[in-house]
Amino acid sequence: MHAVISRSRFAVAGLLAGALAITVPGTAIADWPPSKGTQGNTEQTASSNAGTLVSKVTYSGSVRSRGSGAAVQPVTDWTPPACWYEPRSVDEFRTYVEGFYEETINTPGQANYAKAAVGQFRDIYKDGEYKDYNEGEADEGNWWVAVRNPDREDDPASWECSKAPFWVENNANPGVPQAVTPQVLAEAAYSAIQLPDTKVTLAPENVTKVNLATWAWLDQAMFKEVSVTAALNVAGLNIQATATAKPLSLKLEPGTTDATTYPASGECTINADGSIGEPYAQGKSSQTPPCGIKYLRSSGDGTFNLRATITWDIAWTGTGGAGGDLPDGTFGGEQAVTVQEIQAVNR
Repeated sequence: MHAVISRSRFAVAGLLAGALAITVPGTAIADWPPSKGTQGNTEQTASSNAGTLVSKVTYSGSVRSRGSGAAVQPVTDWTPPACWYEPRSVDEFRTYVEGFYEETINTPGQANYAKAAVGQFRDIYKDGEYKDYNEGEADEGNWWVAVRNPDREDDPASWECSKAPFWVENNANPGVPQAVTPQVLAEAAYSAIQLPDTKVTLAPENVTKVNLATWAWLDQAMFKEVSVTAALNVAGLNIQATATAKPLSLKLEPGTTDATTYPASGECTINADGSIGEPYAQGKSSQTPPCGIKYLRSSGDGTFNLRATITWDIAWTGTGGAGGDLPDGTFGGEQAVTVQEIQAVNR
């Protein structure tokens, strides 16, 4: 039985060897070099592997762990880009291709078609349409290559950047709509933001009573704006963008239809000081909370899963004064609430 290179590693050999004819650049970007971030469709940092082209974007700020699944969810039908193009120097590109080639042909049991595909891919740049990876023009331009968002490798959209590596002269327009720009970096930073936990403080805490108003609030110290900066400094291209999320409101979903929310919409707006809701204090038991829930029946032997979701306003700024708005995002979590019947005592 023949071994074959893994899906991620064969991506370049198979996908690009199937596109041996280098295509003519497509839709142009309005401004180049990218100082205004006019277009873009992606994402996250990974280290380089032979046979796997990965992004060289780096992240700083409130960055979540890659693959954690705890990503902000856009409120509209929008997703951060799954792939894009970024430059590599002649030396970087040569090292990548030669390393990929050597690993493929020297893997025991490697399928012949895989070796042939990688060999054809290598020939294009080494001694075919190009000579020695354009070594003689190393100071005049760079290779532009497709990379995939590591958090979206299973998304079919990550294969949409299917153009074979292509040469672009310094400061020339790469001619592809997914070329990395400040906006692409901003969209990448969007998906990388680590937002704070949304567990609300309740009074009564964890265990409440039927028909008793339960107060809910979030401390302003927890819900300040958070930011992530994505930067790319490679092959003479130095751009960056920062995505900043600011809390807008809290939505409470009681976990049962037998409940009343305060306000009736379940949407608690943020206060002037950045807090949400109002802490319960002695003497307020007869008052209606500005943010809270009243359960109308017992949870029995179980609990109700109260879901608290924050809506965040997300905007970005980038190289050259670029900037704008990104879709609002939501981030939430659940917490168990026990609701008991009020026990009456007859004397």
